[in-house]
Amino acid sequence: MSEPRRSIATVCLSGTLEDKLAAAAAAGFDGVEIFENDLIASAASPAEIGVRCRDLGLSVDLYQPFRDFEAVPPARLRDNLRRAERKFDVMEQLGADLVLVCSTVSPDAVDDDELAAEQLRTLAQRAEARGMRVAYEALAWGRFVNTYEHSWRIVRRADHPALGLCLDTFHVLSRDGDPALIRTIPGEKLFFLQLADAPQLDMDVLQWSRHHRLFPGQGSFDLATFAGNVLEAGYTGPLSLEVFNDVFRQADPKPAAVDAMRSLRMLEEQLGIPVAEPAPDLDGYAFTELVADPATATRLAEGLAALGFTETGEHRSKPVRRWEQGGARVLINTTASTSDTAEIGALAVESSDPLRSARRAEAMSSPILPRERGPQEAGLSSVAAPDGTGVFFCDTAAPDGWLSDFRDTATPGRGLGVTGIDHVSLTQPFDHFDEAALFCRSVLGLEPEEITEYAAPFGMVRNRGMVDATCSVRIALNGTLVRRGEWAPAVRDPQHIAFTCTGVIAAAEHLRASGAPVLSIPDNYYDDLDARFGLRPELLETLRRCSVLYDRDAGGEFLHLFTELFGSRVFLELVQRVDDYAGYGVANAPVRMAAHRRQRMTASGR
Repeated sequence: MSEPRRSIATVCLSGTLEDKLAAAAAAGFDGVEIFENDLIASAASPAEIGVRCRDLGLSVDLYQPFRDFEAVPPARLRDNLRRAERKFDVMEQLGADLVLVCSTVSPDAVDDDELAAEQLRTLAQRAEARGMRVAYEALAWGRFVNTYEHSWRIVRRADHPALGLCLDTFHVLSRDGDPALIRTIPGEKLFFLQLADAPQLDMDVLQWSRHHRLFPGQGSFDLATFAGNVLEAGYTGPLSLEVFNDVFRQADPKPAAVDAMRSLRMLEEQLGIPVAEPAPDLDGYAFTELVADPATATRLAEGLAALGFTETGEHRSKPVRRWEQGGARVLINTTASTSDTAEIGALAVESSDPLRSARRAEAMSSPILPRERGPQEAGLSSVAAPDGTGVFFCDTAAPDGWLSDFRDTATPGRGLGVTGIDHVSLTQPFDHFDEAALFCRSVLGLEPEEITEYAAPFGMVRNRGMVDATCSVRIALNGTLVRRGEWAPAVRDPQHIAFTCTGVIAAAEHLRASGAPVLSIPDNYYDDLDARFGLRPELLETLRRCSVLYDRDAGGEFLHLFTELFGSRVFLELVQRVDDYAGYGVANAPVRMAAHRRQRMTASGR
C-alpha cells in the first residue's frame, strides 16, 4: 500500500491562519482543512490564502464547517442556500472543492429524513454546478442525526454524485459506534476521513470533543481498525487530522504540527503502510548523562560514590566523567555555569541496530542532532525528545562504541548491589506530556502504560510509564495537570534516575551508617504504612529507621529510597522489585515531594 496524502485541519494548531499554514507545510503535510473561523480572522483575502497555500505546496482539501442546513422550513432553506452560495464563492477563491456540512443542531429543524435528503440533494446540485462536492457528517451531538449509519441512510436516499459522507473518528467512537459497517459503504461515497484520538472520559460528548481530542496514538481509541475499515471500503482521499484541544491551541504551532505528522506516520505503520523501518529491539540503558555546574557536579560525584559507584573513566575531549556500578553507567558532564543546577541532559538506550534506530527516528519526524565530535571519537546518533532531553542509540559492546571515547581510570568496585538502571523519570512541561508519550512510542517503540493521577502538595500530577516489550527500558513521564502560577514548590520540574538494587534494605543500612544523603521520610508515613499493609513490626521498624518506602500491587512488592537533591531538581533512587511488581511507587510520590521541599527550604534557611 502506497503512502496516502496527509492533511491537517487548521483548528488543530495555534496562531493566525498564516502561522498554521506555515507550520503545516514545514511539518510535511500535503494539504489542509481550512476552518472557517481561521479564515474570518485573517486579514488576507480567500484568494490570497489560496495562493499562499499553493506557494507552500499545500492543497485546500476541505472547507469547514457549514452548520444547520438540512430539514428546515422553506424560508430557512432559502437563507441557507444563499449562505451556501456565498461559501462556494469563498471556496472557489481558496481553490477548495469540498465543503463539510455538519448534521443540524438547529431548533428550527425537524426529524424528517426524507426532507433532510431532499434539501441536501438541492445543496449538492448547487455545489455540482460550481464544480464542488458536499461531505455530510453526523455530529455525535446532532439533534436528530448523530451516527454515521443514520447520515449514510440520508446520503443514500438523496442519491446525488456530489453528496457523500465525512467520517470523523471522534463522532463515531465517542458514541461506541461500530466501524465495521463502514466496509459496506461504497468507496466513492466516502468523501473525507477526519482522525482524532481521545482519552476515555465520562463527560458530556460536546465538551469532550471541544477540549480533549488528541492526535492518533495519544488516546484510547482504536483508530487503526477504524481507518482500516475506511480504506478497505475504497476510500482514496487524505488521512486528515481534526483535533480540538486546549493545549494544542495554545502551543507553538511548529512543534505541534511535527507531533501531528509523527502521529499520522505511526498510524500508517499500524495500517501496514511502510513509512519507517521497524523499531529495533532495545536492551536497557547504555548510560544516562547528568549535566551540572562544577559545584553540583562535585556533589553528584560524592552522592554516586556514597551509593557504591566508582569513577571509571574520563572523556578524551570533553569535561565528562563516567561512573559505574553493576550494569549502571552515569556520565557527569560539568558545564561552565555558576548556577546551582543539574539536569538529565541525555539518556542512551542499547539498540540492536543503532543506525536503524536513527533512520526510524528521522522517518518519525525526529531529525538527528548535529554533534561535535573529536578525532577518532564514536559516531553516536542522537535525537531530541520534546522536552529537549537527548536520546542516544548505542551498541556498547561494539569495539568502536561510545566507551572508546573514555580513558579508563579505575575498575568498578563491589558497590551496594546496583545492577542497572530501572527507569528514568522526566517531568514534562504542561504542553508536552502527550507529545512526549507519542515520541517514546513512535521513535523508541515503547508502549504506554495506564495513566495515573495523584494529589501532590502543589496540585494534581499525572504519571505515565513508557516501557519496551522486555521491561528493560522504562521512562516515567510526569507532569502537572495545569500550569502553575508564581506560587510553586521549591523543586521545579524534578528529574531522577532509579537504579535497580538487589537488596534495598541492606543498602539502606549501609547508607545510614555512612551518613549518605538519603532523603528523610517522616514518621507519619510509616504509621500510615502500618495501617494500610499491616507489615511485620520488625520490617516496618527497619523501613522507618532507614527511610525506605514501600508499595505493593497484585504482582509483588516494591522497596525504594531516595537521595536528597543535587542542585535544584535532580535526585537518585534505589529500587527493588519483588516478584512481578510493575509500578513506580507512585503512591509515595507526594511524600517524597514534601520531603524534598523541606530539604530545599532548610538548605536555603527559610
